[in-house]
Amino acid sequence: MKTSIKTILFCSALIAITSCNANTKKQNTAYNEVKTLKIEPNKQFIKVALLLDTSNSMDGLIDQAKAQLWDIVNELSYAKCGANKPNLQIALYEYGNDRLNGDEGFIRQVLAFSDDLDEISKELFSLTTNGGNEYCGQVIQTSLNQLNWGKNADDLKLIFIAGNEPFTQGEINYKDASVNANEKDVTVNTIFCGDYNQGISTYWKDGAQLTNGDYMAINQNSKTVHIVSPYDDDILILNQKLNKTYVIYGSKGSQKQALQAEQDTNAGSYSKANAVKRTVSKSSHLYKNESWDLVDAMELEEVVVEDLKDDALPTELKGKTKEEIKTYVSKKSKERESIQKQIQELNTKRKDYVLKHQKENSNSLENAMTKAIKEQAKKKKYTWE
Repeated sequence: MKTSIKTILFCSALIAITSCNANTKKQNTAYNEVKTLKIEPNKQFIKVALLLDTSNSMDGLIDQAKAQLWDIVNELSYAKCGANKPNLQIALYEYGNDRLNGDEGFIRQVLAFSDDLDEISKELFSLTTNGGNEYCGQVIQTSLNQLNWGKNADDLKLIFIAGNEPFTQGEINYKDASVNANEKDVTVNTIFCGDYNQGISTYWKDGAQLTNGDYMAINQNSKTVHIVSPYDDDILILNQKLNKTYVIYGSKGSQKQALQAEQDTNAGSYSKANAVKRTVSKSSHLYKNESWDLVDAMELEEVVVEDLKDDALPTELKGKTKEEIKTYVSKKSKERESIQKQIQELNTKRKDYVLKHQKENSNSLENAMTKAIKEQAKKKKYTWE
């Protein structure tokens, strides 16, 4: 029977730039030699795989993941690798749930590496708990096998596994999975939901140390604390304006825009402060929607207006000339940039206010993850703004 759970990146600037920009310099050299090549966008990634125990009585862990997603995203948005800001991809697995296939170790890949923050939020909110067997070694090995971790030496590749049963359960030994993780330059961080010493005795600390990861224990009774600030209402009003700058296109445009609104609602279901944190995430470089939004798609050169068919456009752009479409999208882009800037300015004031009024809460999923990420990012010469 599970216990009840209520909780789950300095070197000098010169060295950082030298290390983190190695790939970028190679790209620029290639560009100088072949003028017809387009300069590639920044290719550094922070890749985070979340492996969450969804067995019986782990509702508190899942709730923390839902409630603190935007805190984690916001903290990662300030990361820098030299002069560049790395991209973020998050993958999600659940394990230890009786509803899952026992032949596959009661493990399910909920989402492969994705930068679609709305999709990540949606999948987190879809998780439910049920009794089961928790095979830590197997879910780690499964994520190593299934996910595209890549071979970029500048990427920060991290696994965070959270649960409360012995780390030794299952047919796949966690030590063997750790060998594979080291081969792929992936750091495994373990989060034990319960007493710190109990996590040590059940090998959660050893599971982290084998890849030079961090072992952390979460207070099972800790609740996510949201602090209301005087800037929240203004930020939420700006969120409504921000949503109006999105210009849908393609077959999934309307569906993805509805998903955006749904995740606004999901964030707000926890608290107004959580909705504010999601709005801040939407104002950062990590929130991109080039697959369905013409503003992001044109900025990232994912679409050519001349190639768009009329039926791929929203009602307000149907029958418009290509120049009229470009002018409309450019106007929305400028509006968005202005709104995002206002949100960031208000958020600076909000953060100062919250810092003055919050009590120390070191046993939350967010604090455990961001502390580990920042510490391990030093090895990759990452810095924080």
